[in-house]
Amino acid sequence: MPRCHEVLVEDHLRDLAGLLRGPARVKADLLTEARHGLLDAVEAYRAEGLPPAEAERRAVTEFGSPAQLLPAWQAELAVAALRGLSLRVLAVASVIVVAGDLTWRGSSWSDGPRPPAGYRLLSASVHWLWLAALVIAAAALLLVRVAARSTNPGLAVLVRLVGAGLTGSLALGVLTGAGLFAWSIGLWDAALTWPPMIIGSVLASAGYLWLGRAARGWVLAVR
Repeated sequence: MPRCHEVLVEDHLRDLAGLLRGPARVKADLLTEARHGLLDAVEAYRAEGLPPAEAERRAVTEFGSPAQLLPAWQAELAVAALRGLSLRVLAVASVIVVAGDLTWRGSSWSDGPRPPAGYRLLSASVHWLWLAALVIAAAALLLVRVAARSTNPGLAVLVRLVGAGLTGSLALGVLTGAGLFAWSIGLWDAALTWPPMIIGSVLASAGYLWLGRAARGWVLAVR
C-alpha cells in the first residue's frame, strides 16, 4: 500500500472503507463526514496557491493514516452495532417472554399428564434466559448512551463485555428454545399440526435469523 502522503482523497477513503466493519449507515456517515472535511482542506490549500495534487496530498497527510483513524472509528461502529443488536433483542425477547406459552395453551395435550421434570426445567430455562437477554439489552442501551458522550477508554472494554454477555445469552436462548420445541414434538405428536405451535416456530425462526445477523455484525465490529 502506498504511503499516506501518496494517496489522494478518494483512494484514502476507499482504504478506510475496506478496513471498517460495522453498521452500513453509520459507516457511510463517518466516510461522508471525512470526505467533506478532506475536500474542505483541499480547497483551503488550493486557495493558498498549491497545485491540486499537492493540496490533496497535504490534506490526506494531515487527516491521518488508516492506522491512526481506525481504532476510534471502529469503536464508534462497535457501539452502533451493539445499539442495533440490543434493539432487536428487546423486540424479539419481549415477544418470546410474553407469548411463549401461548403456542400450546388450549391444545389437546395441555390437560393431559404433566411432562417430565427435565422438560419443565428446560421450559423454565428458556423463559429465564430470554428474560435475562431483555435485561442485558436494556443495560446495553444505557451503556451506548453513555459511551456516545464519553471518551473514556474503559467504556470500550465494557461495551465488549456487555455485547459478549448479550450474544452469549442469545446463543443459549436459541439453543434451549430449539431443544424445547424438538422435545415437545417428541412428547406430543399433535404438536406438529397444532397451528399456534406452527406459527410460533415460524416466527421464532425468523426472529432468530434477524438476531443472528445483528449478532454477527457486532462480532465483526469488535474483532
